[in-house]
Amino acid sequence: MSKPVILTVDDDPGVSRAVARDLRRRYAESYRIVRAESGPQALETLKEMRLRGDEAAVLVADHRMPEMTGVEFLEQAMDLYPFARRVLLTAYADTDAAIRAINVVDLDHYLLKPWNPPEEKFYPVIDAQLDAWLRQDRERPEELRVIGHRWSARSYEIRDFLARNQVPYTWMLDEDPEAAPLLAAAGGGCRLPLVVTSDGTILQAPADAELAAAVGLSTTPDADFYDLVVVGGGPGGLGAAVYGASEGLRTLLVERHATGGQAGQSSRIENYLGFPDGVSGSQLADRARRQAVKFGAELLTACPITGLEARGRARVVRLADGREIAAHAVILAMGVSYRRLTAPGLEDLVGRGVYYGAALTEAPACAGQEVYVVGGANSAEQAAVHLARSAKKVHILIRSEGLEKSMSHYLIQQIEGIDDIEVHPHTEVAAAEGGDHLERLVLRTPEGERTVDAQYLFVFIGAQPHTEWLEGVVERDERGFVLTGPDLVAGGRRPAGWPLHRQPYHLETSMPGVFAAGDVRAESMKRVASAVGDGAMAVALVHRYLEKA
Repeated sequence: MSKPVILTVDDDPGVSRAVARDLRRRYAESYRIVRAESGPQALETLKEMRLRGDEAAVLVADHRMPEMTGVEFLEQAMDLYPFARRVLLTAYADTDAAIRAINVVDLDHYLLKPWNPPEEKFYPVIDAQLDAWLRQDRERPEELRVIGHRWSARSYEIRDFLARNQVPYTWMLDEDPEAAPLLAAAGGGCRLPLVVTSDGTILQAPADAELAAAVGLSTTPDADFYDLVVVGGGPGGLGAAVYGASEGLRTLLVERHATGGQAGQSSRIENYLGFPDGVSGSQLADRARRQAVKFGAELLTACPITGLEARGRARVVRLADGREIAAHAVILAMGVSYRRLTAPGLEDLVGRGVYYGAALTEAPACAGQEVYVVGGANSAEQAAVHLARSAKKVHILIRSEGLEKSMSHYLIQQIEGIDDIEVHPHTEVAAAEGGDHLERLVLRTPEGERTVDAQYLFVFIGAQPHTEWLEGVVERDERGFVLTGPDLVAGGRRPAGWPLHRQPYHLETSMPGVFAAGDVRAESMKRVASAVGDGAMAVALVHRYLEKA
C-alpha cells in the first residue's frame, strides 16, 4: 500500500514549494507530500487519489486563493476524505476566515504564515494532526441503528446519550422503509425506541446502563477500593482524573450520563486557554477522556451515584444499583444542569420539541425551521450560533435589556454579525402548546402576550446542582451548591460534626477527605477553565490529606 498523503495547496508557487519542502524534510519517510497550486487542482488530485485507494492524512490549504478559497476547498474535500485533518493557512489574523472555517469545516487548526522556525511553529502542529489521524478509527463499521418516533422523548434521550458518548449511530423513523425489516425482526408489539447493535443484537427501549454495556462503555469498576473516586465527568471531574492518575493515584471517574458535562454540549468554546481557534465541547471532552485513560484512570458511564458515607478512614460511594466503591478520598464534580422553566405545558413536551441543552443533537432536524433559544449566557449564544447554520431563523429570548451583563464580548460580536439571529429583550416564555410535540409558544413581553408557531425550543438558563443525594452528608448552601473550605468556617464557626483539629482545606467539604470541584462548588466561577483548575487543585489537596491522614 502506498504511503498516506499530506496534501498542501497554495496559489503562490514560491510559498507552495516552501510548504512542500518543509513537509518533505520531516515527513517524507512515512508520508507522500503532494502539492497543488489551486483549489480545483487539489480537488482533482484528491479524486484521483480516491479512485486509486490512497489515504489522505492531512490537508493544508491557504485561505486566500482566487479560484477557490481554502475554506471552500476544505469543505468539498470533506466529502472525499472525511477523516483527513484540516489545517488552514493565512498570512495574517483573518478572524472572519477562522470563524467560517470553524463553523463550516470543523477546522482542526488555524496557522499563521510565516512559521519560522518550522521546528517551533509548524512541525508541532502537523505532528499533532498526524497523531490524531493515526489514533482515530478510519474504518466505516456498521453503525448502531436507532428506530423510534420523531417526537419520542426516550428516542431523543437515547440519541443524546450516544452522541455525547461519541458512539456513531444511524437514526431511523419507525415509518421509514429501511426500518421495516428491523421492526419485523424484533417481532410484533416491540417497544420503541429500538436499538440494533452492529452484531445484530436488538434492544427494546433500553435503559442507559443496558445501552452503555451494549456499545462497549465500561459500567463496572475493576476493583473495590481506589485511592481516589471522582464523581462526575465534566471539566472539573476530567481535570481531577487526569491529574490524579498522572500523579500515581489509582483513580476511578464515575459519570451518570456522558463525560463533558454542560461544556460537552457546547458547539464551540473559544475562550479556553490554548485553543485560539476554538474547540467544540465534545472535542475537548474526548481529548480529556483519552488523556485520563492514557494515564491509567478508569471511567464508568451510566452509573448514577446515590450515596456517600465515611467508614473509618475510607470514603464509600453507593451506586444506584446498590453496588459500593470505597476510596481514600473523593472529589465531587457533578456539575450542574440547566434550570427548568415552569411555564404551563413545557414539562409535558420535554424531549418532544422542548430541550434543555442538546443543540448539537437536534440541530440537523431544525433545517428550515424558526427555532427559539432561552438564555443570555455563553452556552445559549453558542447554541444559537450553531443552530443558525441550518435553521431558517434563531430567536433568542432574554428577560434582561441586553446581552452585555451575562455574555462574553466575542460572542456578542458574533451574534451581531449573523443576520439569521434575532435577540428579543424583556421576553419570556409564558406557556407552551402542542399535541404529541411542541407546536406553539406563548411569549410574554412588556407590550403583552403573543403566540408564535414553534416546533423547537432550547433552554439554557440557570444552574441547578446535582446534590440531592448529599442531603445530610455534606453541608450545602440554600441553592444546593456544596460548601467548601473558607465558606465552611465563615464567622469563626466549625462545620457540624467536623472531627479534626485543623480547618478544612480550601476545596474540602464538611466531610474530611471529600472535596468539591467545578460548578457544583458554591461560589465557583462557572467556567470551563476554572473547573479544570479546581480539579487540579483538588488533587493537590487530596495528596496533602493523604500525607497527613
